[in-house]
Amino acid sequence: MFEINMDETLVYVGTYTGPKSQGIYLFRLEPESSAVSQNITLAPLGLAAATSSPSFLELDPKRRLLFAVNEISEFDGQRTGSVSAFSIERAKGTLTLINQRPSMGTGPCHLVLDRSGRHLFVANYGSGSVSVLPVAANGTLGAASDVVQHTGRSVNPERQLGPHAHCVTVDRANRFVFVCDLGLDKVLVYGFDARTGKLTPNDPAFAPLKPGAGPRHMVFRPDGRFAFVVNELTSTVTAFRYDAHAGALRDVQTVSTLPEHFTGANTCAEVDVHPSGRWLYVSNRGHNSVVLFNIDPANGTLTYVEEQGTGGLTPRHFGIGPAARYLAVGNQGSDTILVARIDPGNGRLKPSGVFAQCPSPVCIKFLHA
Repeated sequence: MFEINMDETLVYVGTYTGPKSQGIYLFRLEPESSAVSQNITLAPLGLAAATSSPSFLELDPKRRLLFAVNEISEFDGQRTGSVSAFSIERAKGTLTLINQRPSMGTGPCHLVLDRSGRHLFVANYGSGSVSVLPVAANGTLGAASDVVQHTGRSVNPERQLGPHAHCVTVDRANRFVFVCDLGLDKVLVYGFDARTGKLTPNDPAFAPLKPGAGPRHMVFRPDGRFAFVVNELTSTVTAFRYDAHAGALRDVQTVSTLPEHFTGANTCAEVDVHPSGRWLYVSNRGHNSVVLFNIDPANGTLTYVEEQGTGGLTPRHFGIGPAARYLAVGNQGSDTILVARIDPGNGRLKPSGVFAQCPSPVCIKFLHA
């Protein structure tokens, strides 16, 4: 069995399981030592844990814990997906299952810890619901402290016949929780009680998106003043100004994630902000690219800079590594992962040109060993 050094960077990759994949895979980031070469490689370290369709991962680096949704529709004889908690073996990086809990809805696709690490929020895409699971100090998941069921529909006859919770985001103060619901064209807002693990609809209860937009994921700028929502169905990003006192989002701007010359089919997947707060990245499935925007420091508006091809099909989630020096994107449709350097001066991506092989990669998380 492999051993790791404590100054290394590990990469965990969630997948959809099936004939090619068994669960969560582990890689080691290996930058080229040459001062001339820009190559970066991911050395495969094998299967970290066998588990069903861990399509989204969440890390707690301090406690050496990893949490994964299991994007399934039946668990322990119930019509629900599940959530798995793992401890990270310090010497090898492998995962040991702590326990599993029902996600309290079908098709869980996203999860995130609250700021205290004592609660885990789960978005159930299939059933359009959100659950809160308590997390013990050792990572053990408790029974859900709250479950909120969304209702309604929107205009897309194929994708919006009902609610589809797709992402949960927590504000800096741990007071408000935001849920992108692709089926409703809304970002729903909840007050959060960290003592009881309960969610209460806020006033205002949601921020609307344009009909048919399909809000998928949301991220705050590090200073908490602005938030950005990627709209899967219209290939756009909406910038919001955030009122932290009221938990309210005000629409500032919506821009396309596609260059004008592109006319093919496309859906967006991931959105993330560089830790400096200067740049925003979005992945396009169809155009097969990661797009870079500059973020205006004063008003949060976005300016398109460039797109960078991922060298593969259907780029899904991407992760930004420690010290924000690298970005890795999973090409779900071609079973590859591409790592790029991030230029510290302008945020542009410089792909290594070296692909790691991984079956159906859909979520990538970095951990400094």
